[in-house]
Amino acid sequence: MDERIVALAKKVKLLLLDVDGVLTDGRIVYDSRGHDMKFFDVHDGLGAYMLKKAGIDVVLITAKGSRCIKPRARDMRVSAVFADIFPKSDTLPKILKRFNVKEEELCFVGDDLVDLSLMKRVGFPIAVFNAVPEIKQAASYISLRQGGRGAVREIAELILKAQGKWDKILKIYDV
Repeated sequence: MDERIVALAKKVKLLLLDVDGVLTDGRIVYDSRGHDMKFFDVHDGLGAYMLKKAGIDVVLITAKGSRCIKPRARDMRVSAVFADIFPKSDTLPKILKRFNVKEEELCFVGDDLVDLSLMKRVGFPIAVFNAVPEIKQAASYISLRQGGRGAVREIAELILKAQGKWDKILKIYDV
């Protein structure tokens, strides 16, 4: 792994995630009553949970609210959900104060233009593989996996390994 990426990952104290296109594959399905459904990847959920077990909080930030986000956030043990936020960078003062972190200690994962304002403010901006070109250009790292298809898990492992916490996490599952 690139030494620059490892150095950025070592500083991460809080992981911020977009929802649509990062935790999901970007598809939104509406049922006959107009309720939406999203597709989440179980590996991404475990990645977020492992970060929490290692002392790194995870926060979801989405420009579009949805009823299915909060149950998924509970399952993943995320620390906070900010919904219906635009621009996403408006959440920064609250996040910095609530979690007692600095901008350079934040990692944000995005995929589309609504993520650009936050990408430019954090210490470790990451784009998922299928992100739009402008997000990839603003990113320090581009995941090998697509949004909603294990990208968050990949990023969680990258952070945990860079911080020397991976072996401790493995011991939880290797009983």
